[in-house]
Amino acid sequence: MAASRLLVAVSARALASIDDAMTLPQLRALVVLESCAPLKLAAMADTLGVNPSTAMRMVDRLAAAGLVDRAPNPANRREVVLRPTAEGCALVERVMAHRRAEIGALVARLPAEERAGLVPALRALTRAAGELAVDPFAQVRRIGGLVADPLAPGR
Repeated sequence: MAASRLLVAVSARALASIDDAMTLPQLRALVVLESCAPLKLAAMADTLGVNPSTAMRMVDRLAAAGLVDRAPNPANRREVVLRPTAEGCALVERVMAHRRAEIGALVARLPAEERAGLVPALRALTRAAGELAVDPFAQVRRIGGLVADPLAPGR
């Protein structure tokens, strides 16, 4: 639990250093979109484990901040298709770079023998968590949330 709290704190500090108005759940939604876009709203909600109305409120805030584009799905006009804007992708990259740097600094402080044991242990933990922990597309593929990008015809 202490390691979990540490990683959440690293994520929170990274986000606060980049954008103090965004919440961790909003960042998580943006990361899912950055990894899986274009994505149906319902698929994003399912991937995040929230109901569609909660996902829509997140998207409303992210869109108002200029971080997400949304459009009706040309194949089904009742569905909303989402993708991050260039600014949204850049924000995700800045937060992730900050996280990598902080985690790298923590790992560098470990003695070499402890550092050597850390990587296999974390890989084993990731394997034990299953495919969804390592493949952000798995859940989206399972529920059919990937769509042709209506916001970028020809791509």
